[in-house]
Amino acid sequence: MGALIGLLFGLGSLLIWRGLTAPRPAVATARAPGRVAVLLSDAGVEAVTPAGLVSSCVAVGAVLGFVVLGVSRSLAVSLAFGVIAAWGPFALVRFRARRRRTELHELWPEVVDNLASGVRAGLSLPEALTQLGARAPVQLRAPFVSFGEDYRATGRFNDCLDRLKARLADPVGDRVVESLRMAREVGGSDLGRLLRTLSAFLREDVRTRSELETRQGWTVNAARLAVAAPWIVLGFLSLRPQAVAAYDTRGGFLVLAAGGALCLVAYRLMLRIARLPQERRVLR
Repeated sequence: MGALIGLLFGLGSLLIWRGLTAPRPAVATARAPGRVAVLLSDAGVEAVTPAGLVSSCVAVGAVLGFVVLGVSRSLAVSLAFGVIAAWGPFALVRFRARRRRTELHELWPEVVDNLASGVRAGLSLPEALTQLGARAPVQLRAPFVSFGEDYRATGRFNDCLDRLKARLADPVGDRVVESLRMAREVGGSDLGRLLRTLSAFLREDVRTRSELETRQGWTVNAARLAVAAPWIVLGFLSLRPQAVAAYDTRGGFLVLAAGGALCLVAYRLMLRIARLPQERRVLR
């Protein structure tokens, strides 16, 4: 009996020692997309990678910098305009992301109404989503057409929903997709009522946001013009090389650097003060 207890104790000790010293298997973890990748997804730009956007910024900044250098003969001025131009592609993508977010926010009530009508008519969830490829607004048809193709090819509803959510890249789309997933898994009977309530909420939110954006539009545009005005004047001055020769000195370079930093801080502060709350994609 004592030998059996000793054998079991030794075997247990061996197993514990092996468990502590054995190398752990590598676990594949999905890397979260970077901020630039998320911005490109929100803008609906699928053909450009984050590295391509950065390369475009560098190329645009270098080209405009050399052009200004050839006109003004001032290295400091050309460097300043090159930095401003390098921000151009990134600012364009951000503008497209904001415009696309606004457009989708205005279109989602109609999409949700069509989806609720299909569910109320007795269509299954895959069929109701597929028919949105023909009935949804034109801007949102492509993701639902792709969903229908994926579902007919694979028949995997959850995987197709994940790809649909990635194509939509929108907070409201995330909520609708997750509601449909839950209804599919647990058999919710109030999906139609949920979609109608969501549609009414979205319409009220669109109306309120439109009023706020209209009221703040003049103020924001005036602030942007105030930030851009000094650089517009500097651009006209650079057409006469002798007028901007002073900026090639140490003091002139410091003036440009300080002016650029102050404009950047003022512009970012203006955007933060005037920014309306945006929905975040918490259900990626």
